[in-house]
Amino acid sequence: MIEARDLVHRYGDARAVDGVSLTVDDGEFLVLAGANGSGKTTLVRHFNGLLTPDGGEVLVDGTPATEDPVAARTRVGMVFQNPRDCFVAATVGADVAFGPENLGLDRAEIDRRVDEALAAVDMAGRRDDRIGSLSGGEQARVAIAGALAMEPAHLVLDEPFAGLDDPARRSVLDRLAALHDGGTGVVVVTHDLRDVGTLADRIVALADGRVAVDAPPDGAAAELSGVDVRVPW
Repeated sequence: MIEARDLVHRYGDARAVDGVSLTVDDGEFLVLAGANGSGKTTLVRHFNGLLTPDGGEVLVDGTPATEDPVAARTRVGMVFQNPRDCFVAATVGADVAFGPENLGLDRAEIDRRVDEALAAVDMAGRRDDRIGSLSGGEQARVAIAGALAMEPAHLVLDEPFAGLDDPARRSVLDRLAALHDGGTGVVVVTHDLRDVGTLADRIVALADGRVAVDAPPDGAAAELSGVDVRVPW
């Protein structure tokens, strides 16, 4: 479980996140919506200790993320808006193996995790492919595989559909739905709910760094009219 308690994060004098309290249950598919600058990315970067709060705290399974960032980053996998920001190796297999290698796992366990993560995103048999030769959609799936190889309880994706064509978007959506069905918690950060509104268990929308909407999709529909996001209904 991820729990934000009265979380505050400042950039200079501006509060990007302003007293947010939010719980993300294990296995939940949460859409975190909001306009650009609403605080979405800043909030989720606290989920695994990438940022340090100016006030409040984020707990992962009851432990503050900043106290044990390795545990937080093992439990909460992060995929950034630009997949290239996630890559650390030239080939698919080497990149997906990077996280498990840094956990000190033995080679057999690393290989198992890489094979299963690539199979989960329909990239089985592509370990030797060079990342630079992949399409945008394939790169997005490799970035997801890299996070999955850490076997996280939650997978957090920041604007995962930006720059993807329709087939690539559909492929990523299908993978996220399958992961959720298999028990992985999914958090999708977006300003456009057309792709994920129907997959969500719950929609939370931020405005000016605060929670403006927190409801199941049907209940959120009317409330989202006051938030600058694109909705499918």
